[in-house]
Amino acid sequence: MGDQDPSETLSESEAEKRNDNGTLTFSQFSSTVRAVVRIRQKYQAMKKRRIEMAVSGTPFFSSSRSTSPKIFTFDGVVGDNSINLGRRKKKKKGRVLFPNNSRRVPPNMEHSRAKNCLVLLCVIVFLQVYNAIENLDDHVLKYDLDGLEKNLKREVFGQQEAIEDLLAHLKDYLSTYVHSKPLVVSLLGPTGVGKSHLGRLLAQHFRSVVGEQLVLQYFVLHHCPSEGDLPHCTQTLTSLVSEMVSQAEEEEKIPIFIFDEMEHMSAELLDTVLTLILMRDNNEYLNAIYVLISNLEQEEITKFVLQNSSSVAVMGRPRLSKELNPLLLSNLKKHHSLWQEAELMPLKLLEKSHVMECFIDEMSREGFYPDRSHVERLAEELSYYSVGDREFSRTGCKQVVAKVNLL
Repeated sequence: MGDQDPSETLSESEAEKRNDNGTLTFSQFSSTVRAVVRIRQKYQAMKKRRIEMAVSGTPFFSSSRSTSPKIFTFDGVVGDNSINLGRRKKKKKGRVLFPNNSRRVPPNMEHSRAKNCLVLLCVIVFLQVYNAIENLDDHVLKYDLDGLEKNLKREVFGQQEAIEDLLAHLKDYLSTYVHSKPLVVSLLGPTGVGKSHLGRLLAQHFRSVVGEQLVLQYFVLHHCPSEGDLPHCTQTLTSLVSEMVSQAEEEEKIPIFIFDEMEHMSAELLDTVLTLILMRDNNEYLNAIYVLISNLEQEEITKFVLQNSSSVAVMGRPRLSKELNPLLLSNLKKHHSLWQEAELMPLKLLEKSHVMECFIDEMSREGFYPDRSHVERLAEELSYYSVGDREFSRTGCKQVVAKVNLL
């Protein structure tokens, strides 16, 4: 009866004990009840055994001694389903199983090498920029432009605007050693406003910072007095400038060339200077400063200052060079194309107060006590342009030295 289905056994016993008319007798019915009771007892025993094995962890079907028939019941199915449902819930955790013969190693995050290169590039650029800024400061400090500014403001009177423009160009140019073209500055103005004095102060200062050999102060009437000497003058000037720029290139310095009395310079000499300025074959010619001093267009400057005397030197008004430079440049180009390469810096007329400062400075140099009434009396002896309540000197400080020498 172990492997035989109980339903089949019941059907066979019923079939044997049925009457011919298809009805069951009392004995047949009692045997059927006994069979049902035996089946229920075996089922209860099998169920108890299954529960004990489930508690102990032994698989139920591993028992070889079990002879109970395989009976399908809803109780067993419900129990098994509850166990299976619990196990299924545990499997939903997404656990990853690894082979027993291998090591469990977490995956490595791969870092891009481009990121490290980018960081290195940023550091290099930062160091280069920082080093360049430091080098700019070192270059400017080497030429002592702060000392030059103090000296010019102390020695040159009434030309604050021109001094500021000149120092701004020098600071921008001298902040680095490598340039694409030389710096050309043209100082223009009437007689006695301080052009030549400014040139002498520049020469004196740069001789002290770069050396005597790298500063040329060229006076046209002195170095080339006659027209017959023009071929020799041009050749001498070219060789002299070439030697100076070559020496400056070796010493990593910037030379300065100051040409005074440019109004007396012939066309051949002007062409020579322009050739030196425009020379691009050698880099050594690109690192140089040219200062051109002349009284060209002095009539235009005088006329402009007198006509705009109400706005000249007044804070908040347009600068003199901003309005005057276009007019000067158009006239200077007719004289020679050299001035197309220059930064124009016009010097205005000096007022009576500026002339008095010239007297005080000159008298102090000569050892005289600068009495205020005496200075005013000397200043009154000069001639002036009178515009409203302002007086502009016709000769600037040109006659100051002669007046003081007569004392």
